[in-house]
Amino acid sequence: MTGEGLHDFARVRRIVKTDEFSSVFRLRPTQKTAHFVLYTRPNSLPHARLGIVAAKRFAPRAVTRNTIKRVTRELFRVTGLPPLDCIVRLARPVNTKSGPATTSALKAELRSELERLFAAQKARATAATP
Repeated sequence: MTGEGLHDFARVRRIVKTDEFSSVFRLRPTQKTAHFVLYTRPNSLPHARLGIVAAKRFAPRAVTRNTIKRVTRELFRVTGLPPLDCIVRLARPVNTKSGPATTSALKAELRSELERLFAAQKARATAATP
């Protein structure tokens, strides 16, 4: 994908550097769900940026971690958040190595949690702007 449209995920919309992650992590978590913790910090850019942390100890299979990242990026793209640095961190185990890597039920549950996180951030920003 090229261009800087709302629905892309160009490098400028990603948090990639360790110090950028650290500066957001220093703040308290903004929100928590059953599996995720969301950290946010206002930024001075014209757009929101996203970082995703999916640790192997909470999702031992790469397929599961990649699914989490894919769903998170997709929802981030379509939500249209205000200028924030957002880090979504997987904070609880989602499955085991012996179980199935992903199921439609797991995907639906993770998607609904992430939708709630991003929708709440968008609503909070809308309420803050007069």
